[in-house]
Amino acid sequence: MKRLIEVIEDGGGTLSVVLAGHPKLKNDLRRPTMEEIGYRSRILTLEGMVGSQREYITWLIDSCVTEGTKLLDVLTLEAIELLSERLRTPLQIQQHLMLAMEAAYQAGEKPVTGAIVESVLSKQIDELEPKLTRHGYDVRGLAEQFNAKPAEIKLLFRGQLDVARTKELTDQMLSAGLPL
Repeated sequence: MKRLIEVIEDGGGTLSVVLAGHPKLKNDLRRPTMEEIGYRSRILTLEGMVGSQREYITWLIDSCVTEGTKLLDVLTLEAIELLSERLRTPLQIQQHLMLAMEAAYQAGEKPVTGAIVESVLSKQIDELEPKLTRHGYDVRGLAEQFNAKPAEIKLLFRGQLDVARTKELTDQMLSAGLPL
């Protein structure tokens, strides 16, 4: 990459390479093995819709209902609050909205209530494994990056790893910038 940039600059040009990916890419570029590329990189973080979940839910429902149907005819305020507080990505919101609407239909309830939303929300959605998976880290990648066995990572996810090793791994993950 360095040589390519030098050749382009010698010719009077400018080269820009855009790498887009999971937040894991940012951490990978900071690793010592990637320093030649990482030091030549500017990292821009796109937070997506974080902080705008309520607006997304409103837009999504408004886009799907017939004209004249109000948001509160479909979802109660409590349901909207639960969805916007507990979910982070458009995919999560769409999936859980669909599950909530199916559950409400089967129960014969309209609008979808907070209780219905609560009944379909995944209980593990904010646990360590799903959180890291959303950021591009799987068991094998974590084991490789932190010199651990895949079995240790699985035990860490289940909260069954011994205290000393748990602290060691979480300290390494935090120093690498993982979102714990």
